[in-house]
Parts: sequence; C-alpha cells; structure tokens
Amino acid sequence: MKILLTFSVFTCCMMQFPIAQEKSPWNDRVQIVLDNAEPLKYSRGRRLPLYVWPAMDPGKLDDAAAERLVRELDIRGIGLVCSWNMKNRDESLDRGLTIARAQKKLGLKVNINATALLYSFFNGDERTAHIDDSGKPFFDTSFGAAKMGCPFAIDFRKQEIRDHVEYFVQKYKEAGLTVDFIFADWEIDGPLEVNRAMEASKKCTRCCEHLGEDFTFPEFQKTMREMRSYLQYYAYSEPVLSRFPDALVGNYAVYPNDGYRYWYDYFEYFVEGQPCKADQRTRYRQWYQDFPLTGYTFAMPVVYPWSPIYTWYDFENTDYRWFYNMLLCASNAGKSTPPGVPIISFVHWNTVVVNEKPDPSVKQMSEECYRELLWHMLLRGTDTFFMWSGAKEFPKEVRLVHEVYAAAQQYGEFLDRGMPVTFDVPDRPGTVISGLALGDRALIRRTDFGGNREPVKIRVGTRDVMVEYAPGECRVIRY
Repeated sequence: MKILLTFSVFTCCMMQFPIAQEKSPWNDRVQIVLDNAEPLKYSRGRRLPLYVWPAMDPGKLDDAAAERLVRELDIRGIGLVCSWNMKNRDESLDRGLTIARAQKKLGLKVNINATALLYSFFNGDERTAHIDDSGKPFFDTSFGAAKMGCPFAIDFRKQEIRDHVEYFVQKYKEAGLTVDFIFADWEIDGPLEVNRAMEASKKCTRCCEHLGEDFTFPEFQKTMREMRSYLQYYAYSEPVLSRFPDALVGNYAVYPNDGYRYWYDYFEYFVEGQPCKADQRTRYRQWYQDFPLTGYTFAMPVVYPWSPIYTWYDFENTDYRWFYNMLLCASNAGKSTPPGVPIISFVHWNTVVVNEKPDPSVKQMSEECYRELLWHMLLRGTDTFFMWSGAKEFPKEVRLVHEVYAAAQQYGEFLDRGMPVTFDVPDRPGTVISGLALGDRALIRRTDFGGNREPVKIRVGTRDVMVEYAPGECRVIRY
C-alpha cells in the first residue's frame, strides 16, 4: 500500500510538473524539418539529396552539434545549406565553415546559398541609370521597387560582385574544404528584357547607341540575355569553378529550354508585341538559350502553382489546370537539358498568390495531384527537388515533397541510369504517363484525370507497351 501510494504521488507530481525537454542547439525552422521528415527506408546511394528551404542556416553551432544535425538530416535524405552574406561576413563564414567541416567528415556535399553575394548590380547608384534625350538619368519602374537602369552602365559593378564570391570560395579552399553545391536566387537585377525594359531602353540614349535606333525585341532579348549570362559567369560561376571544378553551380530559373517559357515570375507580365505562342487564355513567351553561356553545371527550373495559372485554362478538372502547366515547365527542362547535367527543380505546393489579394475563385491544387506531379517530374529527368515556401507552410510543404522523394529511392537504379520515355503533356485532361527506361525494363507511372480505365499504349524505345490502370502506383514493365 505504501509503495502504491508513493508511486501515485510520484505520478501525480510528474503530471503537474513535466520534465522539460532539452532544447535543440539549432533553430526552430530546422527542427520543423526533422519533425516532418522520417528517416529514409531506402538508401539514396550517391544521388542528390533533397533540398528544402527551412533546412538552411541552422544558427551558431559547435562542431559536435553541427555533425549531429548534418547526420540527422542526411538519414532523412536532406542536405543542409549555409548562406554567404557580406553584411555579416565573418559570422556567416564561421557558421558555414563549421557546417562544412561536419559535411566533409561525413562524406556529404557542402551546400551553399550565394544569393546575397550577387546583389546588386543595379544598386541605386545614379551611374547605373538610363539617360534620356535631355541627359537626365531615369530608372525603369516596371519591376516594382527595384531601380532597374541601363544594362550598358553596370560593367563597373561586376568586379565588386566577383570579389564577394571570391572571398568566400577562397576561404573554403584555404580551410581544405570544398563547395559541392551552390545556388543563387538572383532575379530582379542585371540586364532583363521582360516587362517594360525594352520601352525604357528605347528612351535611353546609351542603349540606342549600342543597340541602334530601331532594334527589335528578339535583338533586345538576345543582347540582354547574353550580357546577363556573361555577368553570371564572370562574377559567380567562374570564381567558384576555378577553385572547385566539380561543383554544381546554378541559379534560380536558368535552365535549357525548347525556345519558350511556360510560366511568369511574380514580378513579370506579358507585353503586347513580344513573340509568343498562345494556349487557351495564356501566351508562352519566346525564350533565349542562355544556359550554355553562364557556365552553370546544373539546371534549375521553377515549377510553382502561380495563382494566374488557374485562370489560363478552361479545364473542368481544376487539378489539371495546375498539373498541365507545371508538367509543361518540368518537361521543358527535362527534354532540353543534356545528359550528365543534373536538374534540381524548385517546387512548391501552396498556391503562390501573385497579386496582393487572393482570388477566391482560385482552387488550391490537391495534395494527391501535387504528389503525382512530383512523381512525373522524377520520371522526366528531374534529379531532385528544392522546396521553397513561407514559414507558415513549412511543415506541410516538407512532408509532401519528402514523402515522394523518400518513396522514389526504392527505384534507385532507374533514377541513376534510366532514360525518360516521353515528355508529352496532353492538352486536355486524360491519361498522363511518364517513365524511365533501363535495359529491357521501364519504370512507369500512369495518372488519370478522366474516366478512362482501359490499358493505354505507349512507345518505350523501339517497342509499344500497354500500360494498365494503376492509380497511385509505379510499376516496372518488361518489354
């Protein structure tokens, strides 16, 4: 009785005063990743890790904590990323080196976010402005708050930007470390041809001096993209690759393409007169092959559910409005990127609201549709994903992309060596098939947006194979 009473009192005290959990040495956003991603059931081998936005910059860690975190993320297949920043240069360097030492010790990739180093060529300096007929400086206001000026006036900025990159890569080199994966989100800066950029250049005496009085949009686009590519090469990819020639270097939205871009970024809009091709209520812009000029060693397409996409198409199946456009974007990169160049695709599930107020008529893409999209992307050449989202969306976004990434690892031999069997995207809701062929086998996934349940014929290599209805499954077919 005495023993029971003592146990009862102890239990009561425990209920009233729970034992405090030890706080993790890393920040809460990284802990969200650990809490929402299970350890992998299947080895990822030497395939690229999954990248997710909250698994970045975990805070100040000592060597032991850094190694522990890197290991915990790795067993989930996730790569930890550190950002370089000139505003707190010494602090970001110190934190990055700590993580890099742990990654090297564990035989993992050292992953870097170089975004902050590349801003800004157009830094507000009046010397970077356009010049009108009266000699007065002006900026292009079609990009929101960004002060976009004359592309022919920023050459003097390139060395400072390059110096930023060289400082960090040299420090890693001196420390006996590597840079294995480095990306940037460099968007609204440098030469651009979108929005009203051409209109501004037509009013700039310096632009007209270089381009001629009657330059056309294709001429303008070609010049802007070549200049933009050169700046990325000079200030970013070349300084990295000259020290770490095996590094994967890339930038948001720069990837090989089929001559068109099937999406608009949040700051972009169509301007009448620009070359395009129409599809229902949207126009896909003519694009330029700038990827080979940048020196980049991986492609980084963007596959997001931008809110205007929903209004572009008249499909009664609203999920297919999202799926159709987003698979077009992914397939564009998949069919256009040379073998041996990894494709690391930015992805997102929640609707990305482009205007300030959400449109209540826009229906969110279903979770099931998003999962199917991710599977089809992997079977059309995407090597891994980079999930971006806002902080409130972290838990759900991490879970969704990780579920597919983790499950896909069971098909490692196909992911490593398989060749996509098709890049076709039906222009109406129906049966969508993707696959990877390897030897006399093919890993196939079929998703149906209509009522068809009958077998569907598809060409794999030189043979036709019948694909049975199998919702939510991948199947290995011999042919």
